[in-house]
Amino acid sequence: MILVDKALAERETAGRPIRVGMIGAGFMGRGVVLQVMTAVKGMRLVAIACRNMESARRAYVEAGAAEVRAVDTAAALDAAIAHDIPAITEDWRLLCAAGDIDVILEVTGSLEYAAHAVSAAIAAGKHAVLMNAELDGTVGPLLKTKADAAGVIYTNVDGDQPGVEMNLYRFVQGIGVRPVLCGNIKGLQDPYRNPTTQEGFARKWGQNVHMVTSFADGTKISFEQAIVANATGMRVGRRGMFGPTVPDGTPLREAAEALPAEQFIEGPGIVDYLVGAAPGPGVFVLGTIEHATQRHYLDLYKLGSGPLYCFYTPYHLCHFEVPTTLARAVLFGDATIAPAGPMEVEVVATAKVDLTAGTTLDGVGHYLTYGQCENADIARSERLLPMGIAGGCTLRRDIPRDQVLTYDDVEIPAGRLIDRLRAEQDQLFADAYGKPIRQGLAVAG
Repeated sequence: MILVDKALAERETAGRPIRVGMIGAGFMGRGVVLQVMTAVKGMRLVAIACRNMESARRAYVEAGAAEVRAVDTAAALDAAIAHDIPAITEDWRLLCAAGDIDVILEVTGSLEYAAHAVSAAIAAGKHAVLMNAELDGTVGPLLKTKADAAGVIYTNVDGDQPGVEMNLYRFVQGIGVRPVLCGNIKGLQDPYRNPTTQEGFARKWGQNVHMVTSFADGTKISFEQAIVANATGMRVGRRGMFGPTVPDGTPLREAAEALPAEQFIEGPGIVDYLVGAAPGPGVFVLGTIEHATQRHYLDLYKLGSGPLYCFYTPYHLCHFEVPTTLARAVLFGDATIAPAGPMEVEVVATAKVDLTAGTTLDGVGHYLTYGQCENADIARSERLLPMGIAGGCTLRRDIPRDQVLTYDDVEIPAGRLIDRLRAEQDQLFADAYGKPIRQGLAVAG
């Protein structure tokens, strides 16, 4: 976003940098610290809250911090920020409450933990920026509503595919072309991958093996495309999306012809993905325009004769682009990508193996389930179990591989915030959804 660099430079010159507090310090979190501290003027990453303090310290040290201060009280955090000393703490509540922090960046990839932290940040009047499609794809519409009421921005990030897709969607819409498909490009899609099969890849790149597994088994792309749908009003063409596989290296415009245009060229459009297309990993938007003269111009500009025109971004640079979202939120009140209303697309839990009654499900990127997209009205009418709720639930009956789980198939553990938020979200949007889903879950504190 071209305005951001100049606005940040002005904040740097004025001595009023954006002050960021980050929750989590894993692979992506360390990248964000490195980017902010070495390449971004007008912004300071003043504190990190992390369950593993050594990970937080490592992030700052690798980025060149000369001193890092561990804090466990609000006064100690305030003092560290005042003296421009990076602070680390186990207590994310300190960051949410700190008056000298403008925006909270959540990069844990968790659900229950992140739900507490993001809810507290919003309640404290902090902008909430997530590098967490899983949380957004489970209770994002509710959190966005709470952020609106608090007068703060709630958003996912530039750099991850959903944010890059949304930037491209806004560009395409802005030139008068109607987006009909938002797409993601993958190199692999195998719902039966697990932490054992992905261990070597995770070790090679220094990544969390469960996150890597969620990439491979399709859960991550399902959450990513769900939050694009929820931001744009799009749907999916079928459960799991179409997701055609093409020979590796197939040019994108040719590969996109494998998607069934008759399923999406009319109506609100769909989200989907391709496996094997080039350039990858990137994102694309297919759009259409009715004006004959404008179609003539697009043909002149080498986009073809239509009716579908392919726009793409050939890369997504993850942590490199996250500071742009932070600046857009704080300086311009602009969300990179956020729900536009109630859920349009859900990610529903599906058996990765044959499951037996009494089993406790292990969640995203593990051995027992994978997530796939389904339109929210269908998920609701069939009482399908959201993937973001599934971890920790206990099966009431046997479930064969590839069967989608329902609320009736599980016992939900007591006392989780994510379930209370989900029930509150269902109630909030009951009119849009039809009638409230019966979860059998008390919404008590």
